[in-house]
Parts: sequence; structure tokens; C-alpha cells
Amino acid sequence: MNYYFAPMEGITGYIYRNAHRKFFKDVDVYFTPFIVPTQNREFSSREKNDILPEHNEGARTIPQIMTNQWEGFVWTALELKKYGYDEVNLNLGCPSKTVVSKQRGSGFLAVPDQLDQFLDRIFSIDMNISIKTRIGKDSPEEFYRLMEIYNKYPVKELIIHPRIQTDFYRNTPNWDMFQMAVTVSKNPVCYNGDLFTPGAYDRMIQTFPSVDRVMLGRGLIANPMLAGEIKGQGRLKKEQLRAFHDEILSGYQQTISGDRNLLFKMKELWAYMLQSFENSEKHGKKIQKAQNLWDYTSAVNALFQDLELKSSMDFLPR
Repeated sequence: MNYYFAPMEGITGYIYRNAHRKFFKDVDVYFTPFIVPTQNREFSSREKNDILPEHNEGARTIPQIMTNQWEGFVWTALELKKYGYDEVNLNLGCPSKTVVSKQRGSGFLAVPDQLDQFLDRIFSIDMNISIKTRIGKDSPEEFYRLMEIYNKYPVKELIIHPRIQTDFYRNTPNWDMFQMAVTVSKNPVCYNGDLFTPGAYDRMIQTFPSVDRVMLGRGLIANPMLAGEIKGQGRLKKEQLRAFHDEILSGYQQTISGDRNLLFKMKELWAYMLQSFENSEKHGKKIQKAQNLWDYTSAVNALFQDLELKSSMDFLPR
């Protein structure tokens, strides 16, 4: 089984990925948060820092691109090739309303003929291209047509989150449609969606025994040792999580100016990690209310001193 770390905008940048790789060595591939090609054909400083080879040493990293303009995709992919990347990933999964309103991410799924023309253009370049997709925008029935389109192209792998765009992260993943994809796909298929615990992983793999790759997202942010736990390598330890947290904080302190911006990044991470602790609401509020690094550090110290990790990671990350 291959384990992939899903990209999450604002969280899984290179500082986070490097810290995760240092303390938890069970992920095979990391995907970067999406790059949106611009008309001036330049990477932003954030995007460039995130894909620099020296910021991704020791980890298989695949940049993700989100656009509905084939020219922008091709330019970005070929620029990334200059940095040494041999594969890029197309984002057809993001359900954000601001993204979808521009017909990007899962919004692009609503116009399959345009998507087909786009794919015909981008698969002409000499580079591996994988796709992360939802099963449709408004209806699961859209996925039949989408699979016909995907099967026309040499997709390196098709990473499927079996929800429609309007589900966002609500409702249950549609395993019937995922089974259809497993059955008809001419390209390798990867499962993504609601794998928050080893038990959830076991149920998925029992249902789809031919699947040999999974992408973990929100569950892995909440419990960074999830892939290791699935492999039977023990449970997450509090001191391990503390060291991981401190590594991320130190990395941000070196790259982000001002407490406000720094704390925004850390609080975003805690929105997930708090779910790994018993009775964390009170301490979580103190972390979220912290206005400077001193107050934040005090709140985090109190949390690690007072609380224990859940004995069973049976939760649904937000």
C-alpha cells in the first residue's frame, strides 16, 4: 500500500511537510497545496519557496496545479520540470465556493466537454500528470461521463474523493461510484475520503481489496501518525506530537514576521490537532484567543501538561 498526504491550503506547506517527514516516516508521497497560474507567468514567493528542491529534500513531492486554462497549466508544469519534478497533479477536487465560481477545482467538472478539451491539450506535454477529482459537481451521475473522459488519457493515477462538490465534506462518501471507477478505470485509482482511523481504513480496504494506494488528509492533520498506526507501528505519543508542534513553530518563526501571522498559521493547525486530545475545548479556546506568542506558548504548554491523547481516535475532523 502507498500512502499519500493530501494537500491542504494554508497548512501543508514545506515547513509542515518537512516537520512531518522528520517525525513520522510513513507517508510515501506529499502533494503541495495548489498553484494557480497567473497571467504574468511567475510563481509567487510563497509558491516558489514551497517547490524549491532544497525545501523538499528526502521526500517524494508532487506539485498540484489548479486552473481551467490549458496554457497556464502547460507553462506551470514545464517550469516545475526545470526544478526537477517529473509529475504534476491537476486539482479537480477543491469544493470552495470562490474556486468553483471561477470554474476551477471541482467547478470544472460541471463542463465536461471543456474539461475534455483541456485534458487533450495538457496531455500533449512530456510529463506525468495525475488527477485529483470529485465525482461531479451537482450529481453523482456526472461521474459516468467524467470516467469516460479520464479513460481517454494516460493519467498517471486518478485520485478519487467520492463526493460531489455540493457535499463539501458533509454526507458519506459514495462508495458505489468509487466501485464503478475501480471497475472501469484504465488508469490506476487511489482512494481519498474520510479515512480518519485505522478502523476506517480497514473497512475501506476490505471493500476495495484491489486498491493499492490511499490519500489521507484531514485525519492525518489531526493525527500525524495515522499512516503509522494503520501500518501497526504503535500509537501517537504526546511527547512526539509536542516535538512535531515545536518543529513547525520554529520553522514559521524563521519565515513569518509578526506574531499575528505566525499565530494564524498555528491556530489553523490546532483546529485539527485539538481533536486528538480528551476534553480539549477549554484549552483550545485559550489557544485561539492568544494575541501574542507569549500567551500562545503558555496556552500550548498548559494543554500538553494537563491533557492526554484520546485512547481511541474515533472522530470526524472538521
